[in-house]
Amino acid sequence: MMGAPARRPALVVQPLGALDLDRAARLHSAAFEALGERGWTRQDMAELLASPGVSGLLLQAGGADAGLAICRVAADEAELVTLAVAVAHRRGGAGRRLLDSVVDLVRAAGARALFLEVGADNPAALALYESAGFRTVGRRPAYYRRGPGPAADAVVMRRVIP
Repeated sequence: MMGAPARRPALVVQPLGALDLDRAARLHSAAFEALGERGWTRQDMAELLASPGVSGLLLQAGGADAGLAICRVAADEAELVTLAVAVAHRRGGAGRRLLDSVVDLVRAAGARALFLEVGADNPAALALYESAGFRTVGRRPAYYRRGPGPAADAVVMRRVIP
């Protein structure tokens, strides 16, 4: 007799606050150092979040830190500065949940378009963004340094926020 499929823990999004910065830095480092990039420190995040128009979100799954996103709104445009999902929570809807929450956040702040940059060598992230309505609007050659390997182009993407 087969048992019921395992249930995924509920994904809960909350504002990223000053007391969450150590956890957020650990999440960011773990997600991006796997790509050969330097993860952001607590200080990096604190300085960014202190900037005008910047907000952050922290995602939890079953009480465990699963991801984070930081965005910036200026006038009627917004930028997804970073989105990071813990390896254990990838391919389970965490990235989509964070992205949808960012769209809701910037829409409420009056943004009519959301921009982001993503490594051309990150097919999973590219697929997520394309499936969420983002379209390529530019490219920055050799933008991301990847440790000792070759630098990766940045794909600049935009989504209209209705």
